[in-house]
Amino acid sequence: MITRKTHQEIEAMHKAGKLLAACHNEINKRIRPGVTTKDIDHFVESYLKMHDALPEQKGYQGYQFATCASVNDVVCHGFPSSTPLSEGDIVTIDFVVNLDGWLADSAWSYAVGDVSAKGQRLMKTTKEALYRGIEQAKVGNRIGHIANAIETFAVAKGYSVVRDFIGHGIGDMIHEPPHVPHFGPIEQGPVLEEGMVLTIEPMLNCGTYHTFVEEDGWTARTIDGELSAQYEHTVAIANQGPIILTDQDI
Repeated sequence: MITRKTHQEIEAMHKAGKLLAACHNEINKRIRPGVTTKDIDHFVESYLKMHDALPEQKGYQGYQFATCASVNDVVCHGFPSSTPLSEGDIVTIDFVVNLDGWLADSAWSYAVGDVSAKGQRLMKTTKEALYRGIEQAKVGNRIGHIANAIETFAVAKGYSVVRDFIGHGIGDMIHEPPHVPHFGPIEQGPVLEEGMVLTIEPMLNCGTYHTFVEEDGWTARTIDGELSAQYEHTVAIANQGPIILTDQDI
């Protein structure tokens, strides 16, 4: 069942989102060649603890880390590692903040040093695709309006949209109804109502949208080894228009 949050509950999620956004801004200052994603993971966990919050995905279905760290052809759910980031890498850091029992979820792709023109264009297009989707997160529209806006924009720019991993409802649990795909027809999915809170999180690939999951059961890669990028916000549906609960300055 899709739950509609009260104004007070959305405000509590917004507080979690503001903390998450502040943490992403700190991550942005730390991403550079030579840093490891384990360094970033440790920083995030410490930062949240310092602000009386928890990394919600740590322990979720046995996941061991505070963040997911996905480099280059890793689409999502990559494990933080001790391998230093290299000049030209693209790394996506994704995590969920639990503040006083309410959650916010956001992923951001970061350039490590100087990224190729190909990588820069992928990141720029993926970010814009996210905001194209958010524009459609309006009362009376369907989930399909979000999905179709993202896919239409991405495909016109020459990219594929990952289908194996999608957005979701969120509240006091990480994953709630409804499913939020980033592809497909306008007619799909439920009608959006005030009080719904969703993650919109398109993953765009330079090649095919097909992915595979490694033996660790988590790490998802592009099947052709091409680059992937992802941007994600937690968004509340409101009569005055979509409210981005994880907005940031990056």
